[in-house]
Amino acid sequence: MKILCISDESDPLIYSKNINTRYGDVDFVIAAGDLPLKYYEFIISSLNKPLYFVFGNHNLEFLHQFSSGSQIIQYGYTDTKGGMQLLPAFGGDYVDGKVVYNKKHKLIIAGLGGSLRYNKGKHQFTEREMFFRMLKMVPHLVFNRIFRGRYIDILITHAAPLGLGDDIDRCHQGFSTFLTFIQWFKPRYLLHGHIHLHDLNANRNLVYKETKVINIFQSYILEDPLLGKDGKDGN
Repeated sequence: MKILCISDESDPLIYSKNINTRYGDVDFVIAAGDLPLKYYEFIISSLNKPLYFVFGNHNLEFLHQFSSGSQIIQYGYTDTKGGMQLLPAFGGDYVDGKVVYNKKHKLIIAGLGGSLRYNKGKHQFTEREMFFRMLKMVPHLVFNRIFRGRYIDILITHAAPLGLGDDIDRCHQGFSTFLTFIQWFKPRYLLHGHIHLHDLNANRNLVYKETKVINIFQSYILEDPLLGKDGKDGN
């Protein structure tokens, strides 16, 4: 399986007329936040492949369209006051706070977007809030374990796990909740953004327990022939 992973900054190699030549063979796309929805729309319309995404702590113009208080209706949404607004018709799959199953590739994906709370901005969470967001996913994860042999294959986050590729300032500190998630549910991968890489050749890969933690800043190609294999722990 081959996955195009993106986060935080657009990549000129992707945002070009040659996108199909370079990335036409990917199975789908994963986005870890802080990118405009129009960028996702370009990728989807060019590659004609599914895209799974979470929001980060920037580029939140359309975050409210996906909240529980909004009802998505074709290319528009109704806000909590009943007003109709236009939506970008990008066609991506929003997985923030959700667990989804890709039937074609037999792949289990979940998302926990946002960053650690550092001011009064949108889509920021305390450690406690992120932990309770995780708990809401537990019934779906247990269902997968019973009926699909494993809890999850890929967790998409915006922030990093605490102490695994995060930074020391409050904004860029990681969540210990993600370490707990790894311990409990054993995803094959945790893919995150948020931490910008000044050297794109720097090591992006870390391992915690049996989970590969990868910073997908700008773009990253993930290839794994074992992904999506039904059975115990994805093998």
